[in-house]
Amino acid sequence: LVGTGVTVSGTQLNFAPGAVDTTDRPLDWQIEGEGFFQVRTIQDGSEIASYTRAGNFAQNAVGNIVLANSGGALLDPPIAIPADAIEIAVGRNGEVRVLQEGASALSTIGQIELARFVNPEGLKQIGRNLYIETDASGAPVTGTPQSDGLGATIQGHLEMSNVDPVRELIDLITTQRAFELNSQSIQSADESLRVVSTLRRF
Repeated sequence: LVGTGVTVSGTQLNFAPGAVDTTDRPLDWQIEGEGFFQVRTIQDGSEIASYTRAGNFAQNAVGNIVLANSGGALLDPPIAIPADAIEIAVGRNGEVRVLQEGASALSTIGQIELARFVNPEGLKQIGRNLYIETDASGAPVTGTPQSDGLGATIQGHLEMSNVDPVRELIDLITTQRAFELNSQSIQSADESLRVVSTLRRF
């Protein structure tokens, strides 16, 4: 018997919340609830809007907040940290404030904006935990955290992967056993056909 092979019919994105890791880093932000951070990435030589749930940000050489481990994707809208900032505070509403040397109070330097989609599972993956909009996802609806159904920004925390390694390993073993059983069935059917073919010769 000759099989036709196996092909992947499709993949489905799962944006269920993952575990939360407390890092206490001022530029690590968790989205508690719905929404994506907005960043600017370069694709095929053009700058495009991209979206991510990963909140591990950092400062680049000129102080702009960028997404770490993403080739320097710039936070959108952009926020720059002053060189003399000695403290960074991010509120649940996305307000970014800093305490500068010689100052007695925090001052606001920017506002984080989040985006949400009617169908986030319709987003297209482009790698490094980044996504872009598609017709299936619908256009982004943007706003400040804690408004219009958007989640809150939690400083010093990161949302981790929502994949359960143990469950995935069990599923892998189950699938492998099912594949082995199917292979044995095909082999038995093939042997039966050979026997029938041999009997017909007599």
